[in-house]
Amino acid sequence: MMAESVLLVEEHDGVCVLTLNRPEKLNALSLALRQRFQEEILRLQQDDSISVVILTGAGRAFCAGLDLKEMGDAEFRKGETPVTDPATLLRTLKQPVIGAINGLAVTGGLEISLSCDILLATPETRFADTHARVGLVAGWGLSQRLPRVIGPFRAKEMSLTGNFLSAERAYEWGLVNRVVPRDELMPTALGMAQDMISCVPEAMFTYKRMIDHGYDLPLGEAMNYELEANRAHRGPTPETVAARLSGVQSRGRAQASKD
Repeated sequence: MMAESVLLVEEHDGVCVLTLNRPEKLNALSLALRQRFQEEILRLQQDDSISVVILTGAGRAFCAGLDLKEMGDAEFRKGETPVTDPATLLRTLKQPVIGAINGLAVTGGLEISLSCDILLATPETRFADTHARVGLVAGWGLSQRLPRVIGPFRAKEMSLTGNFLSAERAYEWGLVNRVVPRDELMPTALGMAQDMISCVPEAMFTYKRMIDHGYDLPLGEAMNYELEANRAHRGPTPETVAARLSGVQSRGRAQASKD
């Protein structure tokens, strides 16, 4: 009987769902999982049929970080080959990535979460940066990206104590977009993905790139960058814009009626 893959891949209606699948190990990032993740991200970079990616974990955890037991195995380390870190890989995708954070997201799992574009959590979700507790320092962007999301003082509280952050507090601090019941996590993520797909794909991809790149620049440079990107973008005809605007207005009225 063939063992189940450490990374599950499902595709439907322009959405690719990636599920870290080592539930018995809290989806710790073994070398095999990192290799499969790298393969899949490189494939998605070239897949024009996929407009949105959803990343989640199997079982009660999203990701517990690197597999420390595997890393401590001297025999294993002899045969280990370098693998680009998953957090950096995730940021290479043109497609928006929705992180459906179903449980624990610790250290490397938190770093991967910070590389998603939108984060959804459940009441069971908890985040932690335990680098300092085990004597390590971040190498996948955590020390730089976390302060930019929640501010330096809150980031220091997390990283210098190693304490866990609840989903509710993560929402208050701006780390996650929404907290939803566990059974609504994937339906919410899929619904949001379909909302994204209803946008003009190239405009959506460009907008994601503009936000990410501009956020790393001083405001004046970022404003100039936006102007350059605006001029370089080949927009639709005025007639097409007018037709789409009518659809946007109808959509707005429909959403207002639900509120």
